[in-house]
Amino acid sequence: MGGCGKKTRKILTEFLRFYEDQYGVALFNSMRHEIEGTGLPQAQLLWRKVPLDERIIFSGNLFQHQEDNKKWRNRFSLVPHNYGLVLYENKVAYERQVPPRAVINSAGYKILTSVDQYLELVGNSLPGTTSKSGSAPILKCPTQFPLILWHPSARHYYFCMMTEAEQDKWQAVLQDCIRHCNNGIPEDSKVEGPAFTDAIRMYRQSKELYGTWEMLCGNEVQILSNLVMEELGPELKVELGPRLKGKPQERQRQWIQISDAVYRMVYEQAAAQFEAALSKLQLARPAMEAVIRTDMDQIITSKEHLASKIRAFILPKAEVCVRNHVQPYIPSILEALMVPTSQGFTEVRDVFFKEVTDMNLNIINEGGIDKLGEYMEKLSQLAYHPLKMQSCYEKMEPLRLDGLQQRFDVSSTSVFKQRAQIHMREQMDNAVYTFETLLHQELGKGPTKEELCKSIQRILERVLKKYDYDSSSVRKRFFREALLQITIPFLLKKLAPTCKSELPRFQELIFEDFARFILVENTYEEVVLQTVMKDILQAVKEAAVQRKHNLYRDSVVMHNSDPNLHLLAEGAPVDWGEEFGGGSGNGGGPRPAVPEAAPTSEKQRRAKQVVSMVRDEEAGPPFEAGPELLSPASPDSVTELRGLLAQDLRVESPPPAGPLLNGAPAQESARPAATPEASPPASPLQQLPPGKAADLEPPKPSDQETGEQVSSPGGRPAIHTTTEDSAGVQTEF
Repeated sequence: MGGCGKKTRKILTEFLRFYEDQYGVALFNSMRHEIEGTGLPQAQLLWRKVPLDERIIFSGNLFQHQEDNKKWRNRFSLVPHNYGLVLYENKVAYERQVPPRAVINSAGYKILTSVDQYLELVGNSLPGTTSKSGSAPILKCPTQFPLILWHPSARHYYFCMMTEAEQDKWQAVLQDCIRHCNNGIPEDSKVEGPAFTDAIRMYRQSKELYGTWEMLCGNEVQILSNLVMEELGPELKVELGPRLKGKPQERQRQWIQISDAVYRMVYEQAAAQFEAALSKLQLARPAMEAVIRTDMDQIITSKEHLASKIRAFILPKAEVCVRNHVQPYIPSILEALMVPTSQGFTEVRDVFFKEVTDMNLNIINEGGIDKLGEYMEKLSQLAYHPLKMQSCYEKMEPLRLDGLQQRFDVSSTSVFKQRAQIHMREQMDNAVYTFETLLHQELGKGPTKEELCKSIQRILERVLKKYDYDSSSVRKRFFREALLQITIPFLLKKLAPTCKSELPRFQELIFEDFARFILVENTYEEVVLQTVMKDILQAVKEAAVQRKHNLYRDSVVMHNSDPNLHLLAEGAPVDWGEEFGGGSGNGGGPRPAVPEAAPTSEKQRRAKQVVSMVRDEEAGPPFEAGPELLSPASPDSVTELRGLLAQDLRVESPPPAGPLLNGAPAQESARPAATPEASPPASPLQQLPPGKAADLEPPKPSDQETGEQVSSPGGRPAIHTTTEDSAGVQTEF
């Protein structure tokens, strides 16, 4: 491991030089952007300034395979608003506020629904370890419905369900976790975020690695760990692979454990070095900002002079390259992107329309205004409902760049799929929030049931018009960005042999005082971008002119179409359960008792569950206890499992000793002692620092919530949870 540590330190030190260079450039770009603005179309829909936190996305039971004793254990599991999967010993442990056994950040993971698919990946990960037919595989699943979380470097997680319905539901939920955890760099990070992603790209290009990178997943430390493992992993295989002893499946198991141990070490080292480098840059930031404010005009002039010289040098070569190798393929790339993306956004519109229309019908036929709080509470969480959003997300799955993927060195289309899916989620939430805001204003007029239903229909039509406009703007921007992501690395790789060696001579054109804010390499890339940008803009514009996929023309601008709307969003967010539903979220019924010791603010905080539990149709209510399950070797496995579940169902769980929690792990300054059943020692990837977990905000997990963590007891907020049974009747535990 000593050699790994030295290699890791070398890679990180080299990367951090790129990061330090990019930090100054990103800071200058951010400050210039604040002054000059973007010129982007004004959004018509509102967006939540206060995110929907304190929500539990999903909870239920699943079986987890334990690596240490090769047994399957029944776990009570939930996904809180930060999308970290939390595993408890059982439901009773959760109710009694016993700390969770693990918290899993799923950034960089893939979901597998087949043991054969998993075994193939494991076999390919280490040459010469493919198991012979008839030999015992590395993993046996006791049911036909596994879900496996696979990572190229970190440990794997094995789960199984009793029914296909449970498997489908958990797959949608875990895929949502992965989607949000992958998007781990905050969108509002205008300096650190761009500096980091540009530094990653520059570092990989210095190693002749161009094109999209599949492992740009998670927060900065996770991405850095993936970067190190990209170089370290192959070397380890060559060095350690021949030394592994035993049968193929035993060597596979050894390799998975070695890879995970190295990944943990790399993660800890990356966290320490990155934090130190970032602190140093943040200390230097005020002085850098002062220089930029004072010399902004001179810096811009100096950069434009440099760009003109580089442009004169590379333009003839770049234009020929664009004309021959890029321009002919832009329409087909755009069409491949437009079809699934636009279908997904259309599905978002249809799902939103259906949910609001169904609510309106329910008000007319059943609940009336008295049930409005309950209905709106559910609607407000629509964008966070993995199952209802699944029909939107799955529209992106057919995305292919057949023939173009290899030409442009696109390793995977998953980058574009997930980005489009995140846009879908954002637009759905914007539509829902705008509808909420307008409806709340209308309710101030005290409408009758008939007047309310007409108002809901009118507001729905109004919001859909705004959605159509914003959807068009978001998609056009996504298409432009995706086309640039695909074509720019290809152009840089094509031009590198003739242009890159000439770039150092342009360094003398930069004043020394401005060298932190202007880099030759970045300016060169901007010039290359400009050579292809005209063709990309034209292609997207033509698609809009032809009204392809319901895109609006750039000339269609809805400036201030609803000038008072944004003023409505300045107020406090509406708590529909409190204001219109009696506060319980179960149709206005009474709330459960809250311990008197809880402060008033805590009494008002309720963790509401977005997705109802899956119920096993044959087994009845969800099982509670967590018995051990031996890895079965016979077809009677499922029967044994069902028998164990049946035993659990006969045992009523005791009443909760305290209110349910939102699933955030407890903190304590010292590390917990290992429990007898815990798998290998908790890694740096698994430790959450004190005082962080309770503060996590959606939709991304905290930077500290990485990998699996075995928690220790500590203070946590008292939050109640509601869920629904299969018939849609809400139940408070």
